[in-house]
Amino acid sequence: MKFSLISLGCPKNLTNSEEFSARLIAQGHELLLQPQGADVLIVNTCGFIASAVEEAENAIAEALELKKQGQVKKVAVTGCLVQRYKEKILQKFPDIDVVFSIAGQERIEDTLQKSGFISAELPKTLYLPEYKMSLTAPHTAYLKVADGCNNRCAYCTIPFLRGNYRSKPMEDILREADLMAQNGVKEISLIAQDTTSYGQDLYGRPQLAELLEKLLQNRRIKRLRIMYGYPHRVTPQLADLMAATPRIFHYIDIPLQHIADPVLRRMNRHCDGAQIRATLDMLKKRVKDISLRTNFIVGFPGETEADFKELLAFVDQYEFDNLGVFEYFREEGTAAYGLPGQVPAEVKKERRLRLEEAQSRVIDRINQRLLGTTLEAIADGDTFGRTYKDAPDIDGQVTFTRPVRPGRIFGAKVVQAHGYQRTLEPLK
Repeated sequence: MKFSLISLGCPKNLTNSEEFSARLIAQGHELLLQPQGADVLIVNTCGFIASAVEEAENAIAEALELKKQGQVKKVAVTGCLVQRYKEKILQKFPDIDVVFSIAGQERIEDTLQKSGFISAELPKTLYLPEYKMSLTAPHTAYLKVADGCNNRCAYCTIPFLRGNYRSKPMEDILREADLMAQNGVKEISLIAQDTTSYGQDLYGRPQLAELLEKLLQNRRIKRLRIMYGYPHRVTPQLADLMAATPRIFHYIDIPLQHIADPVLRRMNRHCDGAQIRATLDMLKKRVKDISLRTNFIVGFPGETEADFKELLAFVDQYEFDNLGVFEYFREEGTAAYGLPGQVPAEVKKERRLRLEEAQSRVIDRINQRLLGTTLEAIADGDTFGRTYKDAPDIDGQVTFTRPVRPGRIFGAKVVQAHGYQRTLEPLK
């Protein structure tokens, strides 16, 4: 069988695509980089927010058009959109051959032989994937340490889509990371809905720092990156470990969502503004060159102008290296859907633009300090790549003044910086 793949959404969804694609290849099937000529085109969807649903539905419609034209024989749909809407997908797109849940990816070959809606419960535990391949550049890869979430933030659909938090056993992660390193991966990004809760379900308490310590014992592993931490679970132990070694990029992605206490309470975030500030102050003190990435939601129900101005001042003060801003959108099924005080669309847009403008001024200040300094970089191509401040597929890229071998990690001098566009001169 020849199959092709459209993988949408976050890195966590991409790891699912990598795992089931590798299973098919190991069973003798062929992956086509273009859909034309495929026996089946698999669309692995995201359904987290309204814009992701729209993107997924557009991708399904395009896949079905290819089927109508005879360029692919079958269309299969899986992923978070299936978890969210189930049989409704077939009602909207009756020409799909098979719609299957995330659990159905575990038996992908058998699943693709069936038709209609195929559902199964999410597994209660995560194990080392039998096969793994990379759909990203060969030198960088995501390693999913857990799936699901127990935080139950009021705006979020993830617990309904991915289930409760389930950690992968530590020994399995160590084996998976070693296999990646043997296959030439030099940058491993640890991902989960909340990496800082890793191990809570298996070992009775979070053990991200302990996991990192064991990963560092493997000298084949060159660099590790930490994604998606929860603010009050980022510990001094974790910060000290990062500070003690260059093999953990001095970078962490901590989605904060807001800083004003009234908004945080309505969001059902399990920390307040004081805890967030304390965590960031601790990181900046213990890891001098820490690079911080975060996301904020503006226009959450009940957000006042005073709440928003507190957020503006916070962004100006803490100077995040990378920052995403999202307008709140009512997601059916979430606790926030029916909250009073829904903010008008024009106000949400205006606040997003103001926050983006504030972040632009922050980046100008950061760039002034970066000029002439040396940063560790990783080459994604001959003339472009990222610094330790930039996660793959999420943050920006830098360009190099001369060609560099892809996959190489090296020191480079910042010679130009305008917004997120930066040029580096390799030192060796």
